[in-house]
Amino acid sequence: MTENDGRRDLRMPDEDEVFAEVTDMLGANRVRVRCADGVERTARIPGRMQKRIWIREGDIVLVEPWDWQDEKGDIAWRYEKSEADQLRREGHIQ
Repeated sequence: MTENDGRRDLRMPDEDEVFAEVTDMLGANRVRVRCADGVERTARIPGRMQKRIWIREGDIVLVEPWDWQDEKGDIAWRYEKSEADQLRREGHIQ
């Protein structure tokens, strides 16, 4: 067995994205997230993810903050539990 057993290449944030944890479900396709940059944001679940990717409290997601309103953003990606555990092990998130 090698060190890389079970390790997957994961989608990492682009320059305009940030890791976040879902803290509250607000309804109307909106969630409250705590971002890795220390800002609490209201994030929108885009139509391409609705009813295809289910997001719950405690999930790790990538958020793309809005340029014109920093306290809001769009969810770009949701990590599975095993992927979030790998991100924690590698030190990308806490």
